[in-house]
Amino acid sequence: MTTSSDDLFGILNRAAELRRSGTPFALATVTVSQRPTSARVGAKAVVTADGAIFGWVGGACSQPSVARHAREALESGEARVIRLSPDASGDLRDGVVELGMTCHSGGTLEIFIEPFLPAPYLIAIGDSPVATALLALGASLGFETVAMAAAGDVEASEVYPDLAFDRISPNRVPFVVVATMGTDDEHALLAALEAQPAYVALVGSQRRYESVSDYLRSRGVSEEALASIHSPAGLDIRAETPAEIALSILAEIIPIRREMKARLPEPVAEPESTILIDPVCGMEVDLTTAKFTLVVGDETLGFCCPACLRTYEREHLTA
Repeated sequence: MTTSSDDLFGILNRAAELRRSGTPFALATVTVSQRPTSARVGAKAVVTADGAIFGWVGGACSQPSVARHAREALESGEARVIRLSPDASGDLRDGVVELGMTCHSGGTLEIFIEPFLPAPYLIAIGDSPVATALLALGASLGFETVAMAAAGDVEASEVYPDLAFDRISPNRVPFVVVATMGTDDEHALLAALEAQPAYVALVGSQRRYESVSDYLRSRGVSEEALASIHSPAGLDIRAETPAEIALSILAEIIPIRREMKARLPEPVAEPESTILIDPVCGMEVDLTTAKFTLVVGDETLGFCCPACLRTYEREHLTA
């Protein structure tokens, strides 16, 4: 089965909508198809973190594997190719995951799974020159930049007022820099810590940080949370100008961004507890959606198709 131009437009339109909303998804594309598989080269599908598939990249034998590996690709942030075939190639390329398949339909599929993760937030609190430079440089590095105003920043414009962290998407990881230059730093840091950022920093002197940390401690902030605040903000590159200070902060953020894990919604099904292996063909079967099951003693078996179920009954249950 190929993907028509209308279907392709719908799939790509859905991908664009997910991208705009900051929702993580993977794009699966068939790159190799050897008959009699139902999917053809170029067929595409959008796969969300909860395992929903929009499009067509194979039938019931391939869908559970595509959904599981799409989520794993989202969790790792790395693309992969899965190869579903009755014949082991023995000569796989890097990044290729081989999945044995002896399903009665036969054929071989290779599917390229590419994760698309929402850009992390770079949130600058304050209306200082450092905050302005940080947002400009951060946008060029692929961050979703957000300006927020502290309570005393009456001149701040084009911002989320009063630290509106509830307006940010839960799918985007926040990196927060408090650059109010002494204007209600305490309030800003309290709000930032509640958002559980991947990084939080205070632009200011060591003496200023010590004063702020004493206040935060009096408000019940743990020593662990206090230790997570980077102050002075940024790497020591002898920065002096606002742009140089912004550069030093982003130099400190980038390694953290590279190591962080995506924030994904919980899957609708629990793959680790519901994924079974078809005892006949070896394919993965999701028990929560499986149409062909069989209870043998205290064990529930799952089958990818009625042919596998009949084969098992014939070989194991016929007297």
